[in-house]
Amino acid sequence: MADPTETYIELKDGAFKIRVLQAGTGAPLVYLHGAGGLFWDPLLAGLADRFAVTAPEHPGFGQSQGLEHVPDLWDLVLYYNELLDTLGIERATVVGHSFGGMVAAEIAANNPERVDRLVLIAPIGLWLDEHPVPDISGIPPADIPALVFADPTGPVAASMPAPDPTDPESLLMAVNSMSSILQFIWPLPDKGLHKRLYRVRAPTLLVWGAQDRLVDPAYGPAFTRAIDGARLEVIEGAGHVPQLEQVTATRAVIDAFLD
Repeated sequence: MADPTETYIELKDGAFKIRVLQAGTGAPLVYLHGAGGLFWDPLLAGLADRFAVTAPEHPGFGQSQGLEHVPDLWDLVLYYNELLDTLGIERATVVGHSFGGMVAAEIAANNPERVDRLVLIAPIGLWLDEHPVPDISGIPPADIPALVFADPTGPVAASMPAPDPTDPESLLMAVNSMSSILQFIWPLPDKGLHKRLYRVRAPTLLVWGAQDRLVDPAYGPAFTRAIDGARLEVIEGAGHVPQLEQVTATRAVIDAFLD
């Protein structure tokens, strides 16, 4: 299992200072994380056995700076193009989870030449009236596990990092991290992605947890219909984070796709 190196990349004369985790050798693979944050989980460790994995933290999230310089979604897409240029990654397999899946899909739609293959794990970005995505800014923290995990009282849910309520710096970082996501998805995550998904040219895999109560599995077929040739794999016994709750099954479907 590969251990990552942690570096900080500066862009635009220090306007951005971005934490990046990297490990592995081989063809490039870029991972874009969701609202749970960037940490080296078993999926990334497994991918690093086969790929040169680069996992950047979103601007304003965690230790990374520069959110004020990306006021809207288009600026975020341009930012990621510049970050990839700085990292020397012209084309890569791109894997994104939740909000990171939305960003990955936007990159693949707007810059199809940059994406070799695309894996979207429970992405947001579309809207179905019959299955509204909850506004996470208004959900009490105690209610989040029931939406995210198939087993909200299980060991995976208990192991997730959480801010220290006695540490003001930890609480401030948590607030800033949430703000860095809400800037691009509030009040609804539908920012017109459905009008651009037809431009995705990369072979695409959608992975969804069957018990996802945050982003209903009904969004899986909606994405696959919008992306030519995309396929969907539903993981039983998993909620919004199948890569954590059902590691073996999730890695198996992703490995088979990338093979």
